[in-house]
Amino acid sequence: MNKKLAAALSGGAVLMLALSGCSDDGNDDKVNAWAKTVCDQAKPQLQKRADAQQVIISTAADGKPADIQAADSKAFQDIADADRALAKAVEGAGAPPVDNGEKLQSDAVKELNATAVAYENLKKQVDALDPNNQQKFADGLQGVADGLKKIEKMDQDALAKLQSGELGTAMAKQPGCQKVTPSAPAPKPSGSASAKPGAPASPSASAKS
Repeated sequence: MNKKLAAALSGGAVLMLALSGCSDDGNDDKVNAWAKTVCDQAKPQLQKRADAQQVIISTAADGKPADIQAADSKAFQDIADADRALAKAVEGAGAPPVDNGEKLQSDAVKELNATAVAYENLKKQVDALDPNNQQKFADGLQGVADGLKKIEKMDQDALAKLQSGELGTAMAKQPGCQKVTPSAPAPKPSGSASAKPGAPASPSASAKS
């Protein structure tokens, strides 16, 4: 039921996770210092995003509607919180010491905050679904998946300019900005109401075909 949503999420929405490319040791020290400031703060937020994405993907396999709703709702909020924290990290680091640095910083902060709002709107959509009506719930999830596809482009654009040129090269050298993997596989619902910690019991939902 949640597979389209999981596929959309795993296929994109990988903000700052492509920064493990080539590096150039000739970067200016000031640029490297700026990149380190941002990436050191970014690392836990990228981990939070990766873990949230894994929750959605793992719950997609055999989750009950109530489990999916609880998992997706929390995951979208976690991603929104991470994006806001990333925006604060970029803002707090000051303008990067490159051409047009102030605009690059301003645009990144604005776009990160916008993606946070967009993910919170998806959370509201998920929260409004009725897990006791499987067909309507599935239809509603399709709408959420469609919304997620639009956010993916926002996600990819948010820091795209920061990831280009000498600034992107400097960030690629920082461990904090390199690709992360989920901390651990999220538990999958096994059919019992208590299988997923924190998920609401949904015997009526699981009984529906």
